[in-house]
This record gives sequence, structure tokens and C-alpha cells, in this order.
Amino acid sequence: MPVDELDTRILRLLLEQPRTSVREYARILGVARGTLQARLDRLEREGVITGTAPALSPAALGHPVLAFVHIEVTQGHLDEVGDALAAVPEIVEAFSITGGGDLLARVVARDNAHLEDVVQKLISMPGVVRTRTEVALRERVTHRMLPLVESLGRAART
Repeated sequence: MPVDELDTRILRLLLEQPRTSVREYARILGVARGTLQARLDRLEREGVITGTAPALSPAALGHPVLAFVHIEVTQGHLDEVGDALAAVPEIVEAFSITGGGDLLARVVARDNAHLEDVVQKLISMPGVVRTRTEVALRERVTHRMLPLVESLGRAART
């Protein structure tokens, strides 16, 4: 298991109070600041903590339309297309997948016409065979990690 009970308490605090100082985290947890910093360093080194940037809202940035675009790629061109996707600012995430398509891109847009422009840009990329787009209507579960961290904490206690 990559984390123990103290690690899960640290992760929970990071998720619940992301703008708190290391000194304050240590006080809340009742551990030495050096112990906390060593744990944070290890969690970063092991890839458990992957960043400290703020979470931004595409909608508040003028891109309220969210879509998932399945991209079918010509055999042998997956890396090229994946690299090309990184040059499209409206693509906020992309994954290699199994099932219907080779890549799945999370795309944000100003409106439906803008989304169509982005999809047309994807279709015109060398190596892209076809796309299939699904527009999200409403977010039902926001991106979250706390339930997973809490589950790991329960498992660490047993």
C-alpha cells in the first residue's frame, strides 16, 4: 500500500485546506514540521502528490461547453496524433483507451459552434480517421480524490 494512516490524514488536509501552510498542517496533525515535510517530499517523489496548482473552472474562463471526443487513429500513428492534440488549447485532457476509438479527449469550448471548430481541427489532423463527440449536459460527480483517500485510510487502520 503506497500510503499509511498518517499519509492519508496529510492528504485529506491537503485536499480540504489546500492553502494552509506546512507549519499549520503540522500543528493540526500533531506532528513535527520536519516529519510532515519529509512525508510530503516522499509523497511527491512517489507520485502520490502530482501538483499544487489551483483547480480552474473552464466555464468561468469562458468555456462552459464540455465534450468528450473519441478519436480513431490510423494504425501506427497514435503517438503523432497524441502529440498533435497537445497543441490544441481546448483539449484539457487526453487518454489512450480501449474500446470505441484509440484516444479520448476532454474538450472545452465557448459554445457549440466553437466545439464544432475544434472537432473539425481534430478531424483534419494527419492520422485521424474519425471522431465521435459526446457533449456533457451536467456534471454529476465533480473530480474528487477525498473518498479514495478516506478509503485508503480505513484500509491502513485494519
